[in-house]
Amino acid sequence: MGSSPGRGRSKVAHFLRAALPCLVPGLALTTLASGPAPAQSLTPDLFNPNRGAFASPDTLPTRRTAGVPQAPSDALPRLPDPNADPRQRQQAPASSRVGQVPTYGLPAATGASGSGYDSLNRKRQQPKLYPGQPKPKRAAGPGSPPPPATPATTLRPPRIAPPPSETAHKVPVPAAMAGNVPGQPLRRRLRADDDPFGAVGDYAGSFLIKGGLELSAGYDSNPTRLNRPVGSPAYVIAPDLLVVSDWERHALVADLRGSFSGYTNDMPATINGLASPSPVEANRPDFNGHVDGRLDVTRDFKLTSQLRLRLATDNPGSPNVQAGLQKYPVYAAYGTTLGFDQTFNRFQVAAGATIDRTAYTDSKLTDGSTFSNDDRNFNQYGGVGRFSYDLKPGLKPFVEIQGDTRVHDQASDRNGYFRDSNGGYAKVGSSFEFSRILTGEISVGYSARSYTDPRLSQLAGFLTTGSLIWSASGLTTVKFFTDTQISETTVPGSSGVLVRTYSAEVDHDFRRWLTAVGKFTYGTLDYQGQNRNDKTYSFESNLIYKLNRNIWVKGTLRHDILNSSQPGSSSQGTVVLLGVRLQN
Repeated sequence: MGSSPGRGRSKVAHFLRAALPCLVPGLALTTLASGPAPAQSLTPDLFNPNRGAFASPDTLPTRRTAGVPQAPSDALPRLPDPNADPRQRQQAPASSRVGQVPTYGLPAATGASGSGYDSLNRKRQQPKLYPGQPKPKRAAGPGSPPPPATPATTLRPPRIAPPPSETAHKVPVPAAMAGNVPGQPLRRRLRADDDPFGAVGDYAGSFLIKGGLELSAGYDSNPTRLNRPVGSPAYVIAPDLLVVSDWERHALVADLRGSFSGYTNDMPATINGLASPSPVEANRPDFNGHVDGRLDVTRDFKLTSQLRLRLATDNPGSPNVQAGLQKYPVYAAYGTTLGFDQTFNRFQVAAGATIDRTAYTDSKLTDGSTFSNDDRNFNQYGGVGRFSYDLKPGLKPFVEIQGDTRVHDQASDRNGYFRDSNGGYAKVGSSFEFSRILTGEISVGYSARSYTDPRLSQLAGFLTTGSLIWSASGLTTVKFFTDTQISETTVPGSSGVLVRTYSAEVDHDFRRWLTAVGKFTYGTLDYQGQNRNDKTYSFESNLIYKLNRNIWVKGTLRHDILNSSQPGSSSQGTVVLLGVRLQN
């Protein structure tokens, strides 16, 4: 029994669906086999085991340079062959333009200049800067750290935009002041203030003026340094003035410092029925001032000058003090120096002529009479020369020589001695500065003085002079001073007094506004010809509380000791003072 027509057509369709996938590949292979099959050509690069060796980096098409031959850009394309199979002509692939970079007679990356893009990846030439011009900062790019985030304050809401008043009506700043001129050196930063509580001063024209006044009150257990102490309340008034010129050339400096020590109690006029070796009124003035000037004639030649004045009295306990005085006689030592300063490369010569005078007031005695001190007045004429060589930065050795002549107003003194004399000194030393840690000057030498009176022996001795400052730390400073002088005396038979002084001081800042100062002084007084030797010791401590730049509070405690080889001349005394310093 035959099948229905619908079922027969369904079987034929299933058969065609199964046979069609097998026939299509065969037809395709037959069509391709009709043309020649191309084969891949073998090159040495195919057998190179190195990775990426199929195309060397130097011969990459994108890295071609002018030295690599290329096809010209205006070359005509090849005409098709008319005898070729049309099917092959249609299926031939188009010529590749990869690596066919056109050339125009210039090498690659010629127009990049110094700031454009360089396709050859060459090192960019850095711009040349003017001398002193700041180096520009690198532009932010990949790998740059992110800018620091500004912390938002919680005290007030953040500002969205500055008010117009901040930018309106502002005076334009010149480019030179703003530092925007190319090649302009960087502006010097202001030096850190070493003393944030120090006096600032005021300007009067081109002069900087600093002034101060110290007022202290306390107690002195022995004002006149008697063997048996007699104390008295004390007060001290100490003004000071500093004037410094601010000139590009030349200089003028005035440094004036004075003090007045007053005592409310009087000292006894007699001791054990004899006239007291100390005055009844122990008040003492003290002033030390000098004015220095410098005239810059040339870069290496300068004219120098100085005016000086010292106003004081004899030291308490000195044998030069007369017995039975009502008050201390005051003496004034004033003079001038005129000189020059010449520099020859590293060698420097400084010399000057000096003229000084010392004059005493008359002594007022307790009985109301006066006693003349004209025999102690004298004039001094001399000269000083200094030769130094700048051996290296911070080390400058020198040699200094001085000579003078002293002529008294009266040929003989009250005891009949002729005290006109000639003398001088010679010393060698060096000034130095090591990293601002140790600075100063120190020297040693020999001093001698001869008198016209044959009864007075020559006054001579070894001398030391120095000033050292050691900055041990940012809060501690150590100072050392030494000096040697030859002073006149009225002691019969004594040529003079060879005075040596050694002082050490330590300053320490517990805070910038709280400073402690400790000082120790040792001195010797050699009265040649009388076999008298005095030794002095002084221990002093100060505590300074700085309220601000204008007001300081100061406390002082000092103990003085005088040990003398003369019986009955030794003494001790303690001073306690509390005061305030006003400065500007």
